[in-house]
Amino acid sequence: MEEKDDHVRRKKGGLVTMPFIFANEACEKLAVVGFSTNMLSYLTTQLHMPLTKAANTLTNFGGTASLTPLLGAFMADSYAGRFWTITVASIIYQIGMISLTLSAVLPRLRPPPCIGGEVCQQANGGQLAILYGSLLLGALGSGGIRPCVVAFGADQFDESDPKQNTKTWNYFNWYYFVMGVSILVAVTVLVYIQDNVGWGWGLGVPTIAMLLSIIAFIVGYPLYRNLDPVGSPFTRLIQVAVAAYKKRKLPIVPDPKLLYQNEELDAPISLGGKLFHTEHMKFLDKAAIVTEEDNIKECKTPNLWRLSTVHRVEELKSIIRMGPIWAAGILLITAYAQQSTFSLQQAKTMDRHITKSFKIPAGSMSVFTIITMLSTIAFYDRVFIRIARRITGLDRGITFLHRMGIGFVISILATLVAGFIEMKRKKAALAHGLIDHSQAIIPIPVFWLIPQYSLHGMAEAFMSIGHLEFFYDQAPESMRSTAISLFWTAISVGNYVSTLLVSLVHKYSARPNGSNWLPDNNLNKGKLEYFYWLITLLQVLNLIYYLCCAKMYTFKPIQIHNKSSSSEEDGVELVNRV
Repeated sequence: MEEKDDHVRRKKGGLVTMPFIFANEACEKLAVVGFSTNMLSYLTTQLHMPLTKAANTLTNFGGTASLTPLLGAFMADSYAGRFWTITVASIIYQIGMISLTLSAVLPRLRPPPCIGGEVCQQANGGQLAILYGSLLLGALGSGGIRPCVVAFGADQFDESDPKQNTKTWNYFNWYYFVMGVSILVAVTVLVYIQDNVGWGWGLGVPTIAMLLSIIAFIVGYPLYRNLDPVGSPFTRLIQVAVAAYKKRKLPIVPDPKLLYQNEELDAPISLGGKLFHTEHMKFLDKAAIVTEEDNIKECKTPNLWRLSTVHRVEELKSIIRMGPIWAAGILLITAYAQQSTFSLQQAKTMDRHITKSFKIPAGSMSVFTIITMLSTIAFYDRVFIRIARRITGLDRGITFLHRMGIGFVISILATLVAGFIEMKRKKAALAHGLIDHSQAIIPIPVFWLIPQYSLHGMAEAFMSIGHLEFFYDQAPESMRSTAISLFWTAISVGNYVSTLLVSLVHKYSARPNGSNWLPDNNLNKGKLEYFYWLITLLQVLNLIYYLCCAKMYTFKPIQIHNKSSSSEEDGVELVNRV
């Protein structure tokens, strides 16, 4: 009976579950981007916050939201499982959205509108408490959704089934495509509703959409392939480190077969296969050396703070090996972040008219990034893979490490091109005598900025999706949500590095005559092109670093059971899923 139940459980999942999972992710992104894109306007025009206070509020919210995925991933991998973590987090997010929407609809929950030139009344303590509570609930909910939806969707494909394991990497393409479409709708339709119809509908539409997505996600429960949580992954990693430290004085065992193995103990955390021993970081192998003090003959379960299995040692090695590749992605986010800062300032000074009566908002230039990203994903999935497959012989065309490398190269081109376009913009300002006029519109079409926006979108389609694939594929199976949270952490760190880099350049490029690469008031008098080229140089160095890391990287070796053969040796493969 147990074998039959297990067989039925493994048959769940597959493509039929994708609409339910994608609906949840699409609505979460619709809500997050729809709120954050125009939230500064809401805080300043509806709650009458001072600009600096509003900016700091959103910065603090963004910082909190970027850290909560670690908490959500920990809960999913350790206790609740991915389905219940997503469900509870979505409900928490829903409560925060309802609260924020009510504050925009009910007059008592926001200050009265300004009358003429009268000084506007700021939001009182109670109104601010509702705002902060709503944002906090949004951050907590987002932290449970972001790292788990990606991993939960990929879990629906059984990697031990040859008919399904090639669909996993295809899933990442379409996951990112759906996310991109949601962002595109948010920055166009939702922002338009908020600015022209009202904040009640502008916040209410994603709130209703989120409610429908929760219902759809829960309705799909009987179809899902659910993997049970197996305890805290962080505890296991720490146990290996402590055991290795306690046995640090022991000599290295020459034969890996002498290291401790316990298939029964590792069974819950190795459903997809047991990790094999690798020759790297041999000092950690000491955690698996059996001594008389371990007394394993009498104890069925050893003291894991003194003795770890090879599989658990390799879990820690896998996480450590992923670190350098994770770090390489930070600078791409740093380069990408300039679109919402200096590229936006460039757009504000250029002619944005599409027709005589309509001009594109500067903030909407990011549409070109999203459209290019979506087009690149579709091209990659429908055309590029088929061509690359003929050359490489790999099912997915190229490995995720190659995909990330291509993204790095394109990102370098993006910032390099941005520097030359800035030179052209300033040349036009000089030709029309507008260098000293910071608010003047320079007679040069804003569409000159499309190449840099589009190249960033193309780079994201390669790099970011490759990054997601890498984290899911190479992480130990029992901590994949935790690994996916590292993707969001890299985005957070990349933005902080951008802030640090801008501050340092602004400080050290200042001259006694008042000139500065990044001036506060007049971009025309600055040297923004130098800043772009500095980022280009840093990215070139980062690419060299990445190539070295990728060259030395060792894919996690895993033993899986080959259903077509009874030989255990036939079940050993390097899990890079290519």
